[in-house]
Amino acid sequence: MRAVRKARGAAARLSGRRGEVLAALWLMAKGYRILGFRLTATQGEIDLLAIRSGVLAVVEVKKRRTLEVALEAVRPDQRQRLRRAAAQIASRRPALKNAAIRLDLFALAPGRRPRHIPDAWPGG
Repeated sequence: MRAVRKARGAAARLSGRRGEVLAALWLMAKGYRILGFRLTATQGEIDLLAIRSGVLAVVEVKKRRTLEVALEAVRPDQRQRLRRAAAQIASRRPALKNAAIRLDLFALAPGRRPRHIPDAWPGG
């Protein structure tokens, strides 16, 4: 049983990494500059950090059955941690100090086209 759980975990991590790479490529095609993957701060981890036109996009990548399930998968407390983590990272980089911070969702669902949702959770 332990080996099965280990294999499932490894498959999930690989799937997550693939999703993050796909999200980065998608965003670059839309004109974003990718600043980092899996960035850690004391408040949490950011899947993908990108910037375009003075907006710092904190991109949460979720692979779920539907877009609605992906949106619900990021709880309010997690969104607050992501905002604080982004603010901490931005404060350490002079070029980002004045950037507006926004939380985006990049949703992947089987058999569906990937979706980038800018400002997926406005104000909360």
